[in-house]
Amino acid sequence: MKYEVVIGLEVHSQLLTTSKMFCSCKSQYQGLEPNTVVCPVCMGMPGTLPVVNSKAVELAISTGLALQCEIDQGTKFDRKNYPYPDLMKGYQISQYDKPIARSGVLEIQLDGSTKPVRINRVHMEEDVAKLSHSQDGGESSYSLLDINRAGIPLMEIVSEPDLRSPEEARSYLISLRSILQYINVSTANMEEGNFRCDANISLKEFSDTELGPKVEIKNMNSFKAVYEALQFEIIRQAKLKDANERILSETRGWIEEQGVTVSQRSKEEEADYRYFPEPDLPPLEIDSDLIKSINDKLPELPHVKKSRFIREYELSEYDAEMIIASKEIAEYFESVMSTKVLPQKQKVVYGKNVANWIIGDILKLLDETGQCVTELKFSSEHLFELIESIITGKFSNAIGKRIFVEMTKSGKSPNEIAESQGLVQISDVSLIAKVVDDVLDNNSKSVSDYFEGNANVIRFLVGQVMKETKGKANPQKATDLLQERLEALRNR
Repeated sequence: MKYEVVIGLEVHSQLLTTSKMFCSCKSQYQGLEPNTVVCPVCMGMPGTLPVVNSKAVELAISTGLALQCEIDQGTKFDRKNYPYPDLMKGYQISQYDKPIARSGVLEIQLDGSTKPVRINRVHMEEDVAKLSHSQDGGESSYSLLDINRAGIPLMEIVSEPDLRSPEEARSYLISLRSILQYINVSTANMEEGNFRCDANISLKEFSDTELGPKVEIKNMNSFKAVYEALQFEIIRQAKLKDANERILSETRGWIEEQGVTVSQRSKEEEADYRYFPEPDLPPLEIDSDLIKSINDKLPELPHVKKSRFIREYELSEYDAEMIIASKEIAEYFESVMSTKVLPQKQKVVYGKNVANWIIGDILKLLDETGQCVTELKFSSEHLFELIESIITGKFSNAIGKRIFVEMTKSGKSPNEIAESQGLVQISDVSLIAKVVDDVLDNNSKSVSDYFEGNANVIRFLVGQVMKETKGKANPQKATDLLQERLEALRNR
C-alpha cells in the first residue's frame, strides 16, 4: 500500500433509559406498531417545550469517564438545522461547542500490540424518525414515516482520525461496544440499529502533512459491513489517486448486496448546520459530586477484567480476550467459576477448562442457534459439574461431549443424564484389563508394530478399547494397562 489510510469513526449509540430524551414517551419502541409511541414534543409540534432526561445525562457521563474523558461541568444543548423527511421539525437538538465529555482515549489491541485511539468528544442528542422506502423504484414509489424512534436518547462518540486500517476500525468498534455494554449504558446492538457507525476515510502520501479529502460512509449495520466498506473505499480512492483524478469530499452509502459505496450527497460542513444554542433548554451545570458518585459506581471495565482473568486463572491472552469480548459471556464464565470455592492451583486448572468449553462448545452452540448465553437450557452449575466430572475422571472427554449435547436439549444435570443413559466412565481396572486383553488378541499386527518401535500404535489400541467400551473406559487407565501388557508380552 503506497498511501497512508486515515480513518475516524462516529458512533451513535442509543442510551438505556425508560423514556425519551426530551419527553415522557417510553423509549422501548422496537416491534411496536408505527407511530404509537409519540407525543407533541417528539413530533416537533409548535409551542412544545423539551425537558432534559437526567438519566441520559448520567449515562453520558458514565461513558465519558469510562473513556477517560474530561467532563464539562458547564455543558449545553444546541440546534442542528437540516431539512430531511425523518426530522419533522427541521432541526435536531444536539450539542456543538460544549459537549458533555471530550479528550478521552480508548486502547485497542491488534496482533498482540496495544494502540491508543484518541476520543475527540462524547455528546448527547435525540434520535430521528425512521423512513421505510418502497422497493419498486418507479413513479409509484413512496416512503413511510415511523415517528416512534424520534426523540430516543442518543449519544455520539467521535474518535480522532487515529485509525490506519479497516482491521483497526473493527477492533475499535468491538472494544467500544464492549465498554458500553459493561457499564450498562446501551445494549449496543448493531442489528437493531442502536449502535450505528459512520466512517470517515481519506488517503494521503506518507510524506504529506495534510489529510486528503474526507469521505463519509453511512448505512453500515455490522462490524463486517464497516470492515468491507472501508476496504472497498481504500481501493476506490487509491485508483483515483493513481489516475490523478479528484477525490470528492462527499457522503457515500454502503450497498451491502453489491459490496460497493455509492455517492449520496456532498459532505456537509459545520456551517451548513447553522448551529445555535437551544433556546428552550437552559445550560446544564453538572455538580462535581455527581461526577464522583458516577465514577465510584463504574463497574470493572473489560481491559481490567481481562488482566484479572490472565492473572487469576492464567488464561492466555487470546482466551481472555475471547471471554471478555461479551459482557454476558464474561459474566457466565465467572458464574461457572463461582460454583465452588477452589484453591489457587485448582482455579487455574478449572479456569482453563471452563474457558476452553465456553470458547469452543458454548460459542459454537450460540452461533448455530442464535441464542444468548442467558437462554441456555442448562445452568452454569451444570457446566461446572460436567467439567469437574471430566477433570476427576468420572467421565471421559468423549462421554462428556455426549452428555453436553443432551444437556443442551433437556437442561438436565450431567449426573442425571449419565445415570439414565449408562454413561458413567469405567474406572475398574479389572474390567478394563479384560477389554485390553481382547483388543491385544485381536490386533496382533499392531502388537508386532509396537515391538518394532512404533510407539504411536498405543493411540490406535486405546481407541479400540474406547470403541469396545463405547467410550466409557478411563483412557488413562486403558493407556497404562496397554503399555503394561505390551511390555509383559515383549519380555516373554
